[in-house]
Amino acid sequence: MSVRVGILGATGAVGQRFIQLLDDHPTFELAAVTASADSAGRTYRDAAKWRVDTPIPDDVAEMEVVETSPDGIADADVDLLFSSLPSGVAAEIEPAFLDEGYVVSSNSSNDRMAEDVPLTIPEINPDHLGLIDVQRDERGWDGALVKNPNCSTITMVPTLAALDEFGLESVHVSTLQAVSGAGYSGVTSMEIIDNAIPHIGGEEEKMETESRKLLGSFDGAELSLHDADVAASCNRIPTLDGHLENVFAELSEDPSLDAVREAMEGLESADLHSSPDQLIKVFDDDDPDRPQPRLDRTYGNGMGIVAGGLQRSATGLKYNCLAHNTVRGAAGASLLNAELLVEEGYV
Repeated sequence: MSVRVGILGATGAVGQRFIQLLDDHPTFELAAVTASADSAGRTYRDAAKWRVDTPIPDDVAEMEVVETSPDGIADADVDLLFSSLPSGVAAEIEPAFLDEGYVVSSNSSNDRMAEDVPLTIPEINPDHLGLIDVQRDERGWDGALVKNPNCSTITMVPTLAALDEFGLESVHVSTLQAVSGAGYSGVTSMEIIDNAIPHIGGEEEKMETESRKLLGSFDGAELSLHDADVAASCNRIPTLDGHLENVFAELSEDPSLDAVREAMEGLESADLHSSPDQLIKVFDDDDPDRPQPRLDRTYGNGMGIVAGGLQRSATGLKYNCLAHNTVRGAAGASLLNAELLVEEGYV
């Protein structure tokens, strides 16, 4: 089965990751790339300031960039769209594509917490795709909108999902987030070199709310948030890629560290093309200083989660976890959601 796809916002940092990950994909055929009016009409090679660590695929380099609108992609015969637009732009533009019947797998933050929009990690809550039927009924859309979570949220939530069997009651997390999470021009070198920035606007709220939605339950008609309390402190540090997070989880039970490790490593990976063979890798006590961004962000081709430093705390557990923020935390997450949409017959 071949599905023709387009990328909204294809010249940005996440849009470039989409292009890299779609190269030679067995299901998806890239048929359209969109960007701002300033880039429309130019070849992708000329419009994009390419900064991914592989060359631009030759066929994409010569594609014409089109305007980000239904009219712009009308001739491309596209079935599914990936959105990497800034959230303010996406909030205005994505509904126009949904009205036209497109299925949109979006990395943009708008509508993530909407009651009828699936916020999905395929290994954690694939059943939440059932919200698409609610969404279509309530909004009158012929298409469908699916979101993946924030790059810091998706690093932590798989580990929390594994802990939920031990009675997850509350979570405190402090993040050490890479500069690529702010986009190409989001943090200047003079701000971040020899420095750390203890605030990322909106990031803490996203972690605190999105985590509860992802871990919540869907009864076929509506979704209930998980009742765990989540508190986050988000910090920018001078690493290029890879978000490292220090997690403190309070549990109602008192599992052994071996049981925790088994639960995390036993969390099943999705049976999808871009899934890692093992979703979570946990370092043992012989590697107390792992995971580290430079050493571990490419685990599972950047689609896996790495954890370590498991220790008991006064109220439960503390540990570290890490994921590649522009692969698993952004473009790769949307790609995996799209593969799930195809698997479940929504595309």
